[in-house]
Amino acid sequence: MTLRLGSRGSPLALTQSRLVAAMLDQDETTVQAFMTSGDRLSGRLQEQGGKGLFTKELDEALLDGRIDCAIHSMKDLPTRMPPGIALAAVPSREDPRDGFIATRAKTLMELPPGATVGTASLRRQAQTLHLRPDLKVELLRGRVETRLAKIEGGAFDATYLALAGLKRLGLESHVTSVVDTEAMPPAPAQGALAITCRAEDEKTLALLKPLNIAKHFIATTAERAFLQALDGSCRTPIAALARIEDNVLAFVG
Repeated sequence: MTLRLGSRGSPLALTQSRLVAAMLDQDETTVQAFMTSGDRLSGRLQEQGGKGLFTKELDEALLDGRIDCAIHSMKDLPTRMPPGIALAAVPSREDPRDGFIATRAKTLMELPPGATVGTASLRRQAQTLHLRPDLKVELLRGRVETRLAKIEGGAFDATYLALAGLKRLGLESHVTSVVDTEAMPPAPAQGALAITCRAEDEKTLALLKPLNIAKHFIATTAERAFLQALDGSCRTPIAALARIEDNVLAFVG
């Protein structure tokens, strides 16, 4: 059986999908790339439909039977799964923290007054201005490589990127400092991968079940439940981080 995996077409998304393909005990897997509505955006995500824009085309391909499962950065998933689609496994969670990237300072607190921080994340905008109301925050979107180039080119003084994505791409050397999760907790489910498939596809569900890591599934479920309880969306700056140690779940949100 050839297992057909669906993915967004960015370098990070394809890298993550290949990681999952390597975990599968399958003779043959294929990865099909999709351009999602979210990838076509030029403006602010919260003004144009929210997180579902990054999953819509993959959901449609699943329901149409063109792919067997889809690989997502879990923080891109809407809090309520579409009818007919199941969250089959949370196979991996890298470091959930943010990386701070700047040319003029090592940390946010060391940036000079009036410096410009580029980010498309409402959470990061709110957290930045809470800690440093003297800074300017402007929109910075695009692939990881695009945002790094904007900082190196001087278009912005600083930005944040998820440490997980940088590590998976081998780009963690660009990180100036790692953001403290007490001062700035990350986005719910940041760093985690999610595999979805058709809810009635028992054969694929069974293939994916061994990839699920219980502690990551539980922690991200807690974070996403917090987001759902607050009716969270791309229009609300919400942060959450759950950790499980010695069978105890610690949560900050």
